[in-house]
Amino acid sequence: MHRISPLLVAASFLVCASPVNAQLPPASSEELAELTRLAQSQQSTSHRFDVLEKKIDDVLWHFQLGDVASIDKVRLTSAPVRMENPTGQGAGNPLIIYAYTFIPKSLAASQKAPLLIFVHGGVHGDFDTSNAHIVGELVDQGYIVVAPEYRGSTGYGGSFYNQIDYGGTEIDDTYAARNWAVENLPQVDPKRVGILGWSHGGFHTLFNIFRWPSAYQVAYAGVPVSDLVQRMGYKSQRYRDLFAGFIGKEAVDNPMEYRKRSPVYHADKLQTPLLIHTNSNDEDVNVMEVEHLIAALKAAGKSFESKVYEEAPGGHAFNRLDTKLARESRSEIYAFLEKYLSPGR
Repeated sequence: MHRISPLLVAASFLVCASPVNAQLPPASSEELAELTRLAQSQQSTSHRFDVLEKKIDDVLWHFQLGDVASIDKVRLTSAPVRMENPTGQGAGNPLIIYAYTFIPKSLAASQKAPLLIFVHGGVHGDFDTSNAHIVGELVDQGYIVVAPEYRGSTGYGGSFYNQIDYGGTEIDDTYAARNWAVENLPQVDPKRVGILGWSHGGFHTLFNIFRWPSAYQVAYAGVPVSDLVQRMGYKSQRYRDLFAGFIGKEAVDNPMEYRKRSPVYHADKLQTPLLIHTNSNDEDVNVMEVEHLIAALKAAGKSFESKVYEEAPGGHAFNRLDTKLARESRSEIYAFLEKYLSPGR
């Protein structure tokens, strides 16, 4: 999740403080400048730690799955870089993003296999080895798995982190990873491509199949962020401030922009076979948000499958755990994907 520097909070407090209602005297311009410098230094240090953590985690992938999958990390291009100066050097250049590739070692050299685009959640998150058990299960079934690190992901420095475009060009990044895999991985069967993700990864999944329905044969969206307008209503002011930074304004000031970036308002575009899971005790994506998506799809006359789990232990992460219930739920997902992608064929 997005970090708010305590030094920036302190700076804001000093700006607002007055001799009448504060114990501290007003900060001088020199003190504010020093606080700003320290806050920027702290952010830079935090990003450097993220980069180091990412490099360590990249090694762990090989320890966890190197016996069953050929693992690589590739660079590809996507939608243009966002720059403060739209006419500056490099303006309009495509952004370079990263993606993990996992190819089953059991595949023969000439054998074709289905592709799954696995999108990480967390907004400012990344595809780390907490997903290794799920990737391993997919690889064991015969899927090639590609996991994009879309703009705003952590572990690639401050510039990449600040490229975040919630519900905008970040969605293009996921689609770009799909196209790269089809064009560059010779064992991928372009007629058997699916996409899946949880939370913000489910958000990406929904937007991908709504925008490019012919690109995917099947999709799974687990506890997906679905309605940003509704979401801003039940989240805290700090959360609303975070999204105002992403989108430019709060939902109350620009509701149509939040609506445009919400999958629920594009439900009429569904053409791809879709399975949705949600959980009544989800502490992150409230169940009513996903229920609104389900209702919108039904109102649009769309065919899809969904299941609302009641009080499943684990809340938001209920079917990504190592529990019996989680494994049974993932079996439902895999059975749904298999109907359209035929892994191992």
